[in-house]
Amino acid sequence: MNFPEASHGVSMKDGYLKELQSCNLCQHRCRVNRLDGETGVCGMLKPVVASATLHPAPPESYTVFMAGCNFKCLNCQNWTIAQNIDQRDALRGFIKPRILASECVEKLGSIYGRHMGADRIFFSGEEPTIHLPFIEKVVEEARRIKPDIKVNFDTNGYLTKQSLKRVLEFTTSITYDLKAFHEHVHRALTGASAEPVLRNAEYIGRYARDKLWEYRILVIPGINTEEIKALIKFIADIDRSLPVCFLAFRPNFVLDYHPGATRDLMNQCVESAMNKGLINTYWSGYTGINGEVIRRKDGFDAKYEHAGAALAGTYASSAGCRTHPRDCLNCSYNQDCYLKHHVPGRST
Repeated sequence: MNFPEASHGVSMKDGYLKELQSCNLCQHRCRVNRLDGETGVCGMLKPVVASATLHPAPPESYTVFMAGCNFKCLNCQNWTIAQNIDQRDALRGFIKPRILASECVEKLGSIYGRHMGADRIFFSGEEPTIHLPFIEKVVEEARRIKPDIKVNFDTNGYLTKQSLKRVLEFTTSITYDLKAFHEHVHRALTGASAEPVLRNAEYIGRYARDKLWEYRILVIPGINTEEIKALIKFIADIDRSLPVCFLAFRPNFVLDYHPGATRDLMNQCVESAMNKGLINTYWSGYTGINGEVIRRKDGFDAKYEHAGAALAGTYASSAGCRTHPRDCLNCSYNQDCYLKHHVPGRST
């Protein structure tokens, strides 16, 4: 079956989108009127679907990639749909929830979907939180068709408390990214604070353990490697049985020539986690990609306190970021950010 292509208009009759008139969905709380053309940190107006496909990565699913993100991560592997969203030809656009829901249910029930073992809709992309009312409506429509359909929500954790509670109401599983423990390292990598991410990670670990598919910790040599022990302790203090997957960094976006993680480093991360008592930990990804570390800029050690953060800040500065320590919410450049429009020299 061929599914209709996206509609390019959002009507005010679409009442489920009224929150976008004063967007307060993620922790940035930009309160911009996205339906009237105002943009916050994510740069998004209406909800935009970048692509959707059956995906074999656990959990096997029909994955809906949403465009836009409330972070500006230096390592972004999906930068074409997260940051460089002016490339509209590469995106499907706004799709009516009823139409997208029907597509998801049909694809999961297809021969290919059943053969793969795909059993849920997986909302990912960059950050689906910025499109939360749309996603809730898609799930509602999908469950009209198939009441027991499962849903996964893939998040960077930068949700308000209220948004997190909403996500927990409709999800079957959550995949949750953790990039750093210390504030300066997290800001240098993402442009946003670590505190809400850690707060929400702890809440899920303590009160919604059954929803957590896994915490995912990206390991970037020389930048957040010193963060790993702190993140391990943070998780172990919540519950030593919580699932943790270490992801091997692959050079991309602003960190396009930075060295990739080695197999030895990934094994060390798992060993450290086990030594702290974590009983459900593993690693995934492609290792051993060569690269060269950029030289840290003078004065950045004072701006960022941690050596890894200073190195990340140097990369950001070299790509055009002009606010240090990085703070995307309060940066006056907003969508004129040079970093947001960076094009990597290689993609791995």
